[in-house]
Amino acid sequence: MSVPGHPVQGHVARSQGGFSLLEIIAAIAVLAIAFAALMQVAGSALQLTARANERTQAALRARTLLDGAFVMDPIQSGGTDGRFDATYRWHLDVTPWQVPGTNPGSDPTNGNVMYRLDLDVMWGKGGDERHARFSTLRLGGPPGASP
Repeated sequence: MSVPGHPVQGHVARSQGGFSLLEIIAAIAVLAIAFAALMQVAGSALQLTARANERTQAALRARTLLDGAFVMDPIQSGGTDGRFDATYRWHLDVTPWQVPGTNPGSDPTNGNVMYRLDLDVMWGKGGDERHARFSTLRLGGPPGASP
């Protein structure tokens, strides 16, 4: 005699809740793939943050150098090199500059000379060397004038 709700003799009830081993393995594989992708994204974000920090440091150093260049000494054409620290180095080119579209005889600066300052800031070593270029204009005194 069989009782309702009880398994019949020789048959096992398949209504037990749960997951099969194959379903668990598949879920773990999907989680592992998703975790690996998320770790790669997080690593890339950290690398981008580090590179942005390097560029910010280069810009701050460049601004300091350009703001203080030729404050006490007269501007002179030419190139100079130097180091900010063990990581960052620089090269500064100073060249006379003329307002585009003006004749050399017509001087809108009242006898003063306009100079273009081009500053290259470099950092990194070997094949991973990076650089940033900064340019500004500076008005110098008339040629031959002392500071």
